[in-house]
Amino acid sequence: MLSAINISSSALVAERARMDAISSNLANISSTRNENGELEPFQQKFVILQTDPTVGSNGAAGVKAIAQPPTNIEPLYKFDPSNPEAIKDGPRKGYVAYPNVSMMEQFTDAIVAARTYEANLGVMQIAKDMEQQSLKIIA
Repeated sequence: MLSAINISSSALVAERARMDAISSNLANISSTRNENGELEPFQQKFVILQTDPTVGSNGAAGVKAIAQPPTNIEPLYKFDPSNPEAIKDGPRKGYVAYPNVSMMEQFTDAIVAARTYEANLGVMQIAKDMEQQSLKIIA
């Protein structure tokens, strides 16, 4: 039973990392500068979930979150020459570069992560109840 709780616990940690990345993406959906203050749009964060054989037993495995390094996704360009963040010269003069983050995708991923989190909480509760019933039977 503890193995089931450990596996679900690892999934809770992984889904938390996923939600952190999603919240960062949504918070920076219109950030035109990087963390150093340079004029460069925010790069979307991704989290990949992988099996973790160090958690679990008898062929069952937990899960771990691995942060994928940001990829150079082409930003979205919007024409706004009066914006102080607008590109000053070149072929995209007058355009402002915004992060290419889809709010709809982020919300969908957040719903999936929340439901997965809830499901693992349910598994932990059932495993705990089964342990309590087993102890009642033994005693």
